[in-house]
Amino acid sequence: MNIEELSEVVVRFSGDSGDGMQLAGNIFSTISATVGNSISTFPDYPADIRAPQGSLTGVSGFQVHIGADKVYTPGDLCDVLVAMNAAALKTQLKYAKSNATIIIDTDSFGPKDLEKAQFQSEDYLGEMGIDHDRVISCPLTTMVKECLADTGMDNKAVMKCRNMFALGLVCWLFDRDLNIAFNFLRGKFAKKPNIAEANIRVIQAGYDYGHNTHSSAHNVYRIETKDKVAGRYMDITGNKATAYGFIAAAEKAGLKLYLGSYPITPATDVLHELSKHKSLGVITVQCEDEIAGCASSLGASFAGALAVTSTSGPGICLKSEAMNLAVIMELPLVVLDVQRGGPATGLPTKSEQTDLLQVLFGRNGDSPMPVMAAFSPTDCFDAAYEASKIALEHMTPVVLLTDAYIANGSGAFRLPDLCEYPDINPPYVPEEMKGTWTPYMRKENGTRYWAVAGREGFEHILGGLEKDDKTGAISTNPENHDLMTRKRQAKIDAIPVPDIVVEGDKDDAELLIVGFGGTYGHLRAAMDQMRAEGKKVALAQFRYINPLPANAAEVLTRYPNVVVAEQNMGQLAGWLRMKVDGFCPAQYNEVKGQPFKVADLVKAFYAIIKK
Repeated sequence: MNIEELSEVVVRFSGDSGDGMQLAGNIFSTISATVGNSISTFPDYPADIRAPQGSLTGVSGFQVHIGADKVYTPGDLCDVLVAMNAAALKTQLKYAKSNATIIIDTDSFGPKDLEKAQFQSEDYLGEMGIDHDRVISCPLTTMVKECLADTGMDNKAVMKCRNMFALGLVCWLFDRDLNIAFNFLRGKFAKKPNIAEANIRVIQAGYDYGHNTHSSAHNVYRIETKDKVAGRYMDITGNKATAYGFIAAAEKAGLKLYLGSYPITPATDVLHELSKHKSLGVITVQCEDEIAGCASSLGASFAGALAVTSTSGPGICLKSEAMNLAVIMELPLVVLDVQRGGPATGLPTKSEQTDLLQVLFGRNGDSPMPVMAAFSPTDCFDAAYEASKIALEHMTPVVLLTDAYIANGSGAFRLPDLCEYPDINPPYVPEEMKGTWTPYMRKENGTRYWAVAGREGFEHILGGLEKDDKTGAISTNPENHDLMTRKRQAKIDAIPVPDIVVEGDKDDAELLIVGFGGTYGHLRAAMDQMRAEGKKVALAQFRYINPLPANAAEVLTRYPNVVVAEQNMGQLAGWLRMKVDGFCPAQYNEVKGQPFKVADLVKAFYAIIKK
């Protein structure tokens, strides 16, 4: 067997929504992360609850990019495409390189399957211009049935194992250790060991099929990690990393963690994950609607918990009244917004960055609120921790933006040491202020002292009506309202955030790329490609959006050409123009519900330099 070493590879699993492509992709990425490879994944599934089997609209995909060095994106095009049926091949071939290896289940390419996929003839490979030598044709369904014939499983249960045969075949192709997959399945199906063992048998059969049938026709590839950093690793999605970041922050602050939430795609997994950790002092409540989720979290904050509410764009609309209540009450609250395509219900399972202006301005009155954005699935842990720290230490609601791409995507996550993370110190009112304290007394940095409900001698009332700066009583005095409005703004402006870091050719770039949040990987990859081709290019990716880093204006006005690239119609560019005098960048905007393509970015950025 010829084993060829690669530096990176992109694999895309595709099939019907019920074919288990997400699970197969997750297991393959877990195997890769466990052996130390860098990974980036992209689940791409339809919004239909269950489209008709074999239909073009019902195809679900999962793409994973594996690298010996750091990888920043799931890849523009795949090197290996698994197509479990005719519809998958028809819709997913556009995501494959011209020389990609294609694995198909020939049992799912019958006349009816081809008709559903709108093929015009039985020569589906010729019709799509696919070289037969690129294709591993396998009667996958037949072989799975034969493999499990003696188990007594019914046909429906057997068919659910087809994805594991495809996974076994891909594991053979990339010389993967099957024991990691076996352990994963035994853990996932711990309460159903017979199901676990059936899937394990099928994975082994897929691996053996590749080894015995195709070893002479196709190379086996291996990806060895070049720079291994010691530690324990796991493949983690952005939503799970976010949940863990909140747990870590609560532990560091010595507080209970409370999540009040209403299920909404693509944020629901945060609720699901946190609900598993009652043993860590986590309290989760699935509320009857979005405003109830936010309001209950605000009540938990008043009672002294680290309070979080999670949602997506449509839910931010509904939570806005309760979010504004948190602003005027000056209570700590983290609002997690996992952005998706809009407007309205829009594209529930797809990704955009179109909520930025909503979270900055989408409330009545002058309502300042810190806003920050996570860069990647693994960065969601740190971002959730930092958002919690800001909320607790500055007595303010904070919006944390992620998006469907990084929330559902995953990366290789090195388990952190919490001792290395900064302390979280809420501004509790000192005991010596008993008798003189009033609810809106502030520290030198403008932060209101926190008197947790039930603390003897510090009983008080908060609410949505404006309060007197001195006494905390309801006030309609014009001068007092002006004063309180300015103090709320000044408190947010004074929050210390790190300077923005410029990557690449920071001293002499002819082009500065600017972005925020989850587009980091694609913009970084575009920068790296252009620099490798001899261009002077730099990248400034904004994590902190309100307040902006102190050096933002200096960075944005330093370079001859600046482009702001974002997955909306120009919201960050508009915000930066508002905040930085004379800033007039070029813009690159997409709202396709899909991640950027690095090739498209590079082409557009070259055009800006040549103008």
